Amino acid sequence: MSGAGLDLAIIVVYFVVIIGIGLYAARGQKTMETYALGNRSMPWWAVLASILASEISAGTFLGTPSEGYAKQNFIYAQLVIGTIIARLIVAGVFIKPFYDLKVVSIYEFLEIRFGIITRRIASFVFLLTRSLASGSRIYVGAILLVLAWEVMHPEFLKLDSEARFQQELTIYIGAVVVLTGLTALYTTFGGIKAVVWTDLIQVTLMFGSAAYVFYWLLGQTGGWSGFFESVKQPTFVNTGSDPGKSMLQNLKDTDLKWIFQQEYTIWAAFFGSVFTTLATHGTDQDMVQRMLTSKDHKKGQRAVIMSGLIDLPVVIGFIGIGILLYRFYTQNADRAPLHDPGIFAWFMVHDLSPGLRGLLAAGLFATAMGSLSTALNALATTFTKDWYLGYFRPGATSNEQFLMARWATVGFSILLALIGIGTAWVKLKNPELRIIPIVLGSFGYTYGSLLGVFLIGMLTKTRGTCTGNIAAMLAGFAAVAVLTDLPNDVWKMLTGYKAYQLPPWMPVIAFTWRIMAGTLVTVLVGLCFRRKGDAYVARTL
Repeated sequence: MSGAGLDLAIIVVYFVVIIGIGLYAARGQKTMETYALGNRSMPWWAVLASILASEISAGTFLGTPSEGYAKQNFIYAQLVIGTIIARLIVAGVFIKPFYDLKVVSIYEFLEIRFGIITRRIASFVFLLTRSLASGSRIYVGAILLVLAWEVMHPEFLKLDSEARFQQELTIYIGAVVVLTGLTALYTTFGGIKAVVWTDLIQVTLMFGSAAYVFYWLLGQTGGWSGFFESVKQPTFVNTGSDPGKSMLQNLKDTDLKWIFQQEYTIWAAFFGSVFTTLATHGTDQDMVQRMLTSKDHKKGQRAVIMSGLIDLPVVIGFIGIGILLYRFYTQNADRAPLHDPGIFAWFMVHDLSPGLRGLLAAGLFATAMGSLSTALNALATTFTKDWYLGYFRPGATSNEQFLMARWATVGFSILLALIGIGTAWVKLKNPELRIIPIVLGSFGYTYGSLLGVFLIGMLTKTRGTCTGNIAAMLAGFAAVAVLTDLPNDVWKMLTGYKAYQLPPWMPVIAFTWRIMAGTLVTVLVGLCFRRKGDAYVARTL
């Protein structure tokens, strides 16, 4: 068997196993509760694997090594500090109220606390934002298929830029459709049980293949001593000032405008990253739905806390792969990338041996399909519970909801595929864009508003009303838009020049600070509105 044939055989076996397990999990499913929550019967360790598969997407698999390759240090890993802190807060504040109320869509909580309008607005924000974020991740998973096609057709590199753009976009369209279609197949029929059990296999394959590549690169580039020689300062902590001073002295001496403009600093880790993870793991149906499949709230809490502790070595490992790739291509300059499709994807296609290449490709597809399947199930669940049942057909039976959830999964598969194709178009037009800011930056504009409303509901008794929440969420979005200079960017894209100049004291904040800014503004505005009468208070349960 040829090298390409061996790789293809491994990938085909992977797809057959995953789809087979997904379809097997579909047996006996006839109710919405089974489809969305698996009757709350999933073991906590399987839920843990599903959380990891959802958050460690293809963007992490390919994007994190790119960060290590570009910077040759571990400062991106600082952000994990905030994710661990945030998961402790999620476990202590968010999970138990969702269990006590027996919600399927977490936005049901907002209806109980504030009213139907807040629930629908929050649900709409999730549907829109999660679709954009998850759709952009599909593009990342398609990168490997595009590179493989280029290797098999070397004449492609000789084309002029316009012809190359057209052909590359066509390949991306095909790759996105294939990945989305296969994932939608087992997700549509198998529901959350298919998602969790296939995620367990996918995350095992991903970790195993990534670990093997790390040690393979280590052996090719001079071992541990060579690895540490390639690490640049600052190694882990980036305060932006004199490393010989204390952290508090650095903060005093550092320009605050500079801090908010940087993506990866210790301040972004302790503040920006905390708010980001609170939003993604406490107010995003995609993540929380995994936790709600556990038998009780304590097991859901255990799963989310453990996922945070595992994140740190995982992120460090993927950054380490990027640093080793930098050393590998420094030593083998003739094999370095001719363009920047994602350094890890280039390495997989051009420099890995057959068999291992197929195994790692399956690991990449596992991450892409794992995060996509969880998103599809969460989007379908939210649409069915909050809109189909809550608005279009209030009297729908559990079986009717179940059937609607399946059709919604198909619908969102099509939508996410279109977004993935759009992301590919943007990246091909702007090759300098990096993967991580694309994936993480897309939800920074809206999730701060979502988190702010949840915090008001969770931590206060009578503050917040539907009218106040609308004003607060709009204020949060507007604040982030102004602080990221979004109006100028849009106007420049349409006209070619800026509409106005920002005052010199005002920072254009990095994507790691967006959710924090939106949350704080939303909370401050929302607290100005007081609800009369009794209200549900999560912390009293």
